[in-house]
Amino acid sequence: MSKRFVERFKMSAFAKLGLSQALTRALSDNNYETPTPIQNEVIPLLLKGKDVVGIAQTGTGKTAAFVLPILEKISKAEQRPRPKTCHALIIVPTRELASQIEDNVAKYGINVPHLRATIVGGMKYPPQIKKMARGLDIMVATPGRLEDHLKSGSISLRDTTTIILDEADQMLDLGFMPAIRRIVAQSPKQRQTVLLSATMPKQIRQLANEILNNPADIAVSAQSQPVERIDQTVFLIEKAEKRPFLLRALENAFRTIVFTRTKHGADQVVKYLAKNDKKASAIHGDKSQGQRQRALEAFRSGKEHILVATDIAARGIDIPEVSLVVNYDMPTVPEAYIHRIGRTARAGREGQAISLCSSDERPRLRDIERMMKSKIPTENVAHSVVMDATGYDPLKGKQVKPTMDMTPAAKPRSKNRDENSEHPLDTRHHDEDGSQPQRPRGTKGGRPQRAGKKPSNRRDGDKTGKPGHRQAKPKFNGKSSDGGFDGQARDGKKPFRGKASGKPGGKPGGRPGGRPGGRPGGKPADRRNDRPNAGRKAD
Repeated sequence: MSKRFVERFKMSAFAKLGLSQALTRALSDNNYETPTPIQNEVIPLLLKGKDVVGIAQTGTGKTAAFVLPILEKISKAEQRPRPKTCHALIIVPTRELASQIEDNVAKYGINVPHLRATIVGGMKYPPQIKKMARGLDIMVATPGRLEDHLKSGSISLRDTTTIILDEADQMLDLGFMPAIRRIVAQSPKQRQTVLLSATMPKQIRQLANEILNNPADIAVSAQSQPVERIDQTVFLIEKAEKRPFLLRALENAFRTIVFTRTKHGADQVVKYLAKNDKKASAIHGDKSQGQRQRALEAFRSGKEHILVATDIAARGIDIPEVSLVVNYDMPTVPEAYIHRIGRTARAGREGQAISLCSSDERPRLRDIERMMKSKIPTENVAHSVVMDATGYDPLKGKQVKPTMDMTPAAKPRSKNRDENSEHPLDTRHHDEDGSQPQRPRGTKGGRPQRAGKKPSNRRDGDKTGKPGHRQAKPKFNGKSSDGGFDGQARDGKKPFRGKASGKPGGKPGGRPGGRPGGRPGGKPADRRNDRPNAGRKAD
């Protein structure tokens, strides 16, 4: 059998779906030989112009399932897009996913002339406006920046015939739904709408029905199920042991993504790894677009082997060589677990996912197992095992030869300190929600109170102003400082006590009820009263 015949056979698998030779040749050049199940189901429906809700496991080719039909329509289009319009709109939740989809469009559409642009936040407006002014065949955008351009008139959706919502469960979440409604309302009613994701909760599906017209449901795998090639393990461990355990787990791992719950927690893990000679970068919502892109490129190219991220990287980031995913914090949303561990075992490879679950995170673990309708293998990890100098390997569960000292110097920990934070009482809840930690006790204006500052209540401080030191009260022996008061109540009133060496009711050296050098009950003497005509008004 000749080599040319074999190549034609490989190409015919995609050609049977209705794709042109220009696209099948590009697929063959990128070693895509056989369509995945989601591609077999979705591509023919999209070529017919039907609305689709597609559910498939992460890493199964959902991006190509909607990009290829769009490029096929562009290759057959006879009219170029008008200025400030776009024919196909792809809405995504994150900048990283937008950049990845644009790379796939460029790769698959190398033989199909087209105009495209990525419109996301964190980038300057003028270059984006210039690209949109010429008209676009494909626009990949995030909701916030797209709404900005729609309000300013830089782009119009009056000619948009296809709208794709990638990672639909997150895009249609309650926080994104108002923006999606406003964007979709500006497009023609006669359009094609597609939602593709790894998970589709029922309540989100009800919202999706508002913008879809009689959609076809495509589910090529059980909903909310991870890829079978992922070896999953949950380690039941205390918060204080998470960092040493993570350091031990990274010893024999090649390319790893570590997921944390908060942005602050991601930065703290990076600092801890750096102190132990482990180079890593963090990506989260507080990083600029340039910083996030550089971190991803360094991780993708192999310059760095550890990437610490919040759930911002759990949506659609395609890095095939990831061998290990670590859930340093259990996700608060069960569906996020599927997206997290889906960063490994991509494109037919095998992978491993481990989760570090503390006692207060057990309810989250139960929610994940309830969603998956299956139990995840668990292992109890004792303190003695984590700190054992013989080299316990979390990835193998047995003793191995140690490669370094795995007992880092213990730092003093404050009571109620969150393991993710260097700040006591850190109560941040979600990495992307922008929430702020509670103000610690004993602080003012978010900063610790300075020592030496006089407290507001004199009883709580001495003359030096140091808070927390009460001034010793003189023992009352039944006599006042002038020797004439017996300490008994008079006329039904409580006994009046003065300070040591002071007269009753006055300060040391002062008259009764007055200030030092002043008259009784009054202020210091005013010499103006001794002058003639003092206090008279001018005529």
